[in-house]
Amino acid sequence: MSELPFFPPDLFAEDREVLLDLIQEVGLSRDQRFILGERTADFETALRRSLGARDVIACGSGTSALGLVLRAMGIGAGDEVVVPAFGCAPLASSVLRVGAVPVFADVHPLHMVLDPDQAARRISPRTKAIMPAHMFSIMADMPRFAELADEAGVRLLEDSAVAQGATLQGVPAGLWGEAGVFSFVQVKSFGMPGEGGAVVTRDPGIARTVRMLRNHGQDGRQRFVHHLVGQNSRFDEIQAAFQLHRLRGLPARLERRAAIADYYTNRFQPLADDGIVPPPPGREGRCYYVYSLQAERRDELRDHLAARGIGSHVYYPAPLPKQPAFAPHAAPGGEWPNAQRACDRILALPIYPHLTDAEVERVADAVCEFARLRMAPTS
Repeated sequence: MSELPFFPPDLFAEDREVLLDLIQEVGLSRDQRFILGERTADFETALRRSLGARDVIACGSGTSALGLVLRAMGIGAGDEVVVPAFGCAPLASSVLRVGAVPVFADVHPLHMVLDPDQAARRISPRTKAIMPAHMFSIMADMPRFAELADEAGVRLLEDSAVAQGATLQGVPAGLWGEAGVFSFVQVKSFGMPGEGGAVVTRDPGIARTVRMLRNHGQDGRQRFVHHLVGQNSRFDEIQAAFQLHRLRGLPARLERRAAIADYYTNRFQPLADDGIVPPPPGREGRCYYVYSLQAERRDELRDHLAARGIGSHVYYPAPLPKQPAFAPHAAPGGEWPNAQRACDRILALPIYPHLTDAEVERVADAVCEFARLRMAPTS
């Protein structure tokens, strides 16, 4: 039986010749500009127009993009930022790196994104921002977070790293808050063969500051004049040209991911009584980067799939406030039961766009087979 990996090794196989041509084109160009050149500017313009943003600033990674926005918002020592207890490390590390304190709030038990009611309970006089993150299959409740931020008088930074292409009430992911971020790391829905990210915003002040911060505090008018203490978070010209090429095909790839998710959810909805819970059906406010189940016997299901040559992936082994790096910064005695439950139950299935219909059916059949075996009477 052929292997069906979770992380496919051939994500960019169809674009191999284009990438090789671009390496030669950029490498031999007369200006010898390999970072923050015309191709990066063109890529930023294309993204800005596709989103309806005021500005897009390409950065070295999605992680650095979060830190740049936090700094542009003036968040620093002594400030608090409310973040989800379930998610990736940069949700906490980016806050700590600017000298602020991450305040962990629990997530919704089914959607696994930051719960607005839980976030509201964590707001204090020291709170300067709320940072909800879209997760594997669904966007956070951004209308409610926008209301909450306005009511509390705090900043709203949207971690939309995994959600490019998702929309909620007609608003693209990344544009609900004062700023949002994308990640272009290899396996994301708009991934590339390398590191990269972007800040998207409707706020010209944030955009201007982020542009300087990503390039050692220079404003682009004169080299070696540093208006701010910045960093190196610059974008690569080869990657910019490659992403410009691939941007045209992004809607079709997202549609394929959405179709796979629809098929999985239709097959898995009847399995809830067997301890296998898919994301809610529908496409409104959905992210197609990862398709994740919650399974009571998650590790057994993972082993069952592996025995049939199907890769899967566990996100994440522990809630952020229980990770060794972040536990010292968490509230003493704090509990985040829904985050813990997600860590214990989540299992992600393959959903990359070049899966064939037969391969998608194979994945779904294997999950359904596990449910049948689980319910079968023992002798």
